[in-house]
Amino acid sequence: MINIVKEINSEKLCEVIVEGMRDNKAEDIVVIDLREVENAVTDFFVIGSGESSTQIDGIADSIVRSTRKHLKEKPWHQEGKNGSQWVLLDYVNVVAHIFHKDVRDYYELEDLWADGKKRQIENQ
Repeated sequence: MINIVKEINSEKLCEVIVEGMRDNKAEDIVVIDLREVENAVTDFFVIGSGESSTQIDGIADSIVRSTRKHLKEKPWHQEGKNGSQWVLLDYVNVVAHIFHKDVRDYYELEDLWADGKKRQIENQ
């Protein structure tokens, strides 16, 4: 029973994070479902890109506002706000990554977790 509740909550959190990204025009949004991957660190990765450090900061702020407003959730941990080339928002069951496009290409996070189920989100 606990696992079912966890999955529903992580799925809902994932969708709210996607909407937060879309609100600030994040590009190339991808959701990777890691629930069936052995030794995965979380249930979902949500990955998006921005064109500038200002936009990346704005996307991160939008995610935090959306999750707080709709789910009363806040990130357990945040990294990368100083340089804004790669901001990570860790909600434990879902981890959001907001990359500058060049940094995203360099780290190839989608390839590292290729065993997960990948879903591309349509641009608005």
